[in-house]
Order: sequence, then C-alpha cells, then structure tokens
Amino acid sequence: MPNPVIVVGAGPVGLVAALRLCRAGVPVLLLEKEVALQDDLRASTFHPPTLEMLDELDLTAGLRRQGLETRSWQIRLHETHEKAEFELEAISADTRYPFRLQVEQRVLCALAADQARSEPLLELRMGTELIGLEQSADRVILRVRNPDNSEENLVTPFLIAADGSRSTVRQALQMSFTGLTYPETTILVTTDFPFEQHLPGLANVNYVWCDQGTFSLLRLPDTWRCSLYPDEHETEAAALEDQSIENKLQRIVSRPEPYRVNEVRPYRIHQRIVDEYRIGRVLLAGDAAHLNSPSGGMGMNGGIHDAFNLTDKLPDVYRGKLPLDALDRYTRQRQPTAKQQILQQAHQNRTRMQQRDPEFRRTELARLQAIAADPERARDYLLHSSMISGLRKAAEIQ
Repeated sequence: MPNPVIVVGAGPVGLVAALRLCRAGVPVLLLEKEVALQDDLRASTFHPPTLEMLDELDLTAGLRRQGLETRSWQIRLHETHEKAEFELEAISADTRYPFRLQVEQRVLCALAADQARSEPLLELRMGTELIGLEQSADRVILRVRNPDNSEENLVTPFLIAADGSRSTVRQALQMSFTGLTYPETTILVTTDFPFEQHLPGLANVNYVWCDQGTFSLLRLPDTWRCSLYPDEHETEAAALEDQSIENKLQRIVSRPEPYRVNEVRPYRIHQRIVDEYRIGRVLLAGDAAHLNSPSGGMGMNGGIHDAFNLTDKLPDVYRGKLPLDALDRYTRQRQPTAKQQILQQAHQNRTRMQQRDPEFRRTELARLQAIAADPERARDYLLHSSMISGLRKAAEIQ
C-alpha cells in the first residue's frame, strides 16, 4: 500500500481508528508489538454512545451476542443493602442503546481484528515493535523491530499513537504526562460464584461501601468481576495472597466452602493527561493521551471516542482538502473532554467510594437516591455518567 497512515497499537483504540480510516479510503498499516492480541483482564463496560459508534463498524451486534445488557447500576451500603439505583431507561430518548453492555475488551479486539484482516486497505502486522521515530514537515519516520529481530524504517504522512499507558511514541516525543498515581492498589478478581442469588436486589454493576472499605461487583455473562482493595495497613503483597483474597470475598457473601477464583490482576490507578494530542504529524489517542480511574468505566470508552473524533478529521487532511492545523480541533475537542468530563468524573467516583466516614456515606447515599428518584435530575446525571453530555459539549467546539 502506498503512503499508509501508521497506527501503533492494536488494542480497541488502534483497531477502531484503523478500521474507520480504511473504510474512508485511507490506507493503514497497523503495528502491534505483541505476537497475539491482548487477552488479560481489562475494561468490560461499553457505554451507550460507544455502542452507537461501534454500530457503524458492524461491531455492536457481535458484542451484544457475547455480552450482558445492564439497564441499571447501583451504589450500595453492603451491611444494610440500601442502595441508590440508576435506571438507564431515563435516557431512552437520547440513545438507541439505553444500557451498559458488560463484555470483555478482548472480545472487541477479536471482533475488530477479524474485520481488519479482511480489509484491502489495512495491513495488520503483529510482533512489530516501535523502537524510535523522528518527523519532518511532511512525514514521520519510524524505526521498528520485526518478529525476526530485523530492523527497518517505515515512512508515513501521519502516525497515530494508540500504544497505551506506557506509550513508546509519547516517550519518544518527550511529552509530559502530568497527573498523579493513587496510593491504593486495585485487585481485580473474577469468580463464577452467583452473587446475584445471595445479595438482595443486586444489579449487574454495583459500587459498594462496606465496613472494611469498598469493593465493586460487575457481572458478565458467565462471571463476576470483583474489584478489591488492601485492608488498612495491609501491604500489596499480603493483599495478593490467596487467603487474603478469600477473606475479602467471604466478607461479601459468607459461605462454608472457598471461592473458586479464575483470574487475578493487580494494578495501580493513574490520573494523567498530555497537554496536546497532536505534535506535528503525530497524534495521540486513548491511554497514550490520558489515564483515569476505571470507576465508572470511562477509560476504554473515552479512547474509542478519541479514535472516532480523530478519524472524522484525518481523511480530509490526508487528501489535502484541509490544512494540517485542521487537526488541532481534535485536541480542542478531546483534551478538555478528557480533563473535565472523564478524568474529573472518574476522580469523583473513586474519591466517593474511598470515603470511610459513615456520616458522609449516609449523606451521599441520600443525595444520590434523591437524584435517582427525580426523572429530570436522573436523566441529567445519566447523560453525564454515560458520557453523552461530554460528547455533545465537544461537538460544539470549533
């Protein structure tokens, strides 16, 4: 393919960007340093506007076949089972998908990669690692290492960095990634234990306060994802021991036999963002550009929204119909949205659930219950938490 746009990173963001570009008639070379698509525990929530976007790529139907539609979500007090429940039917006039879809990110990657392999304008090269880059006024030159350890230079008019939180592209450009790392470690655990049969009124998505701190329960078709945290004064290493995980699961539902744990993944939570999403002919998207707490399920969704916004603009610039600086609108629209909508909301969600003061919890639960009970306020709240408001505001920015 002559003169392809190069996308680095075959996760959800890179695959979506590559598919949209090639279907707009732009040749694409998609590079992934791993020899196989990611298959570990990552995001699992797809918000309504994301489902609408992915429908354009014929991906939503496949996700729905393998996922679980969640039409309400809750914030709960564990010991009393009191809850504030938000019904997504409140935004049915605003989206054709008034639900969250719970399905693993890896399912999207597999579906998108299958489509990518059949696209004549898209080449997917696995096991190809970016090891350096430089750019001039009219091109970007990448140095890559191939699966056989040979190295070569690749030339492209535009480079899209969708290579994740440790982005090689961002580091090569020496871009600042300002923000913070939260002190706690999240321990993501999956189990097939049917929590829904033991906790009254449980939804498929639940953020829970308990006497010992907090946890969350997110249901998928054949498993529950439990986000657990080290106890006060407990080290990360101790919290990852089998007995510690067992103890925390027993607090959720006490049972005589031990839990069967399928997967465990510890991770630290970051809140970071770059100042500019475009440096010359290099454009950043997804975790390469911003990181946030997973509370609320906005990270992967925000990255997919980046990909759609960018690929709305790039084809006309690629063809010379618009000047290069027309891509600055991508930063103007997406960077404030990530900073003020995604990062801020995720930070508020995380901060709320980490609160241990009983009086705060009671007051906050009452406030949320009042919002959920008021149709107009509930709709506004859900438009925000479902990321619809942020997209609408971004679209108004010129």
